[in-house]
Amino acid sequence: MSVRTDSQPATVETVIDPSRKRRLIDLSALWRYREVLFFLAWRDFKVKYRQTYLGVLWALLQPLVAMSVFSVFFGRLVGISSNGAPYPLFVLCGLVPWNFFSRAVGSMTGSLVSNQDLVKRIYFPRLIIPVSAMVTCLTDMIVGLALLFAALLVFGSWPAPQVLFLPLFLLVMAASATGLGMALSAINVRFRDVGYLVPFSLQIVLFMTPVVYPGNLVPHFWRPLYSLNPMVGIVEAVRWSVLGTPADWVMISISTLSSVALLVAGLAIFSKSERAFPDLI
Repeated sequence: MSVRTDSQPATVETVIDPSRKRRLIDLSALWRYREVLFFLAWRDFKVKYRQTYLGVLWALLQPLVAMSVFSVFFGRLVGISSNGAPYPLFVLCGLVPWNFFSRAVGSMTGSLVSNQDLVKRIYFPRLIIPVSAMVTCLTDMIVGLALLFAALLVFGSWPAPQVLFLPLFLLVMAASATGLGMALSAINVRFRDVGYLVPFSLQIVLFMTPVVYPGNLVPHFWRPLYSLNPMVGIVEAVRWSVLGTPADWVMISISTLSSVALLVAGLAIFSKSERAFPDLI
């Protein structure tokens, strides 16, 4: 008597199905794919400084040269007020957050298009791509902050006691850059002109931000509208926390609300557009 048993190895099939509930951000998915985020950020960092003699020191030289040029032309020749602080320190407090914001927004805008092979072939939360581009820019900001505090020592100054609030303002700055960068990266997938428009626009916004001049030069009537630029309040807040210069808290509050609105809007635009990326890119 013989017994025949048909046994087949069990197979596991994974079906990736978009959720019916659209969420602005899926933190659990980002955590599961955190290694992808680390890999992309590390890859972008190596590519950025590959075959350069100075490497990360470029992040130190760029704000240092800009500070020197602005100090000569706007500080000495034009004589712009610095609210009682040494003008080089005044400018550097504006350059450090602005450089991070502009580089993060610029890098995030083109991140999806430059990684189109990954978007088409494998699945992972697409939000990881622009976020990894933003994380890469954190290195430049850390180097810029080190330069700022070193410059304080050179000028014989000490950070103001309210410097403890600096991380909070930097977090608001990262939120505004992330929101704007995510929105532009999603729009750039459909309209590639955005990639050419952003660098030009950032050059204009630089002079609409109090980097080389104090915000109190703007007439009171225009300050609420002026403060819709999130970097206006952030630059003013960074100067207040590091140098102890006077701060307009109405401007800072409006810019903070603008940063939160940018983050929410950026997440909404990215979430709404994400499913169409493989077809459009």
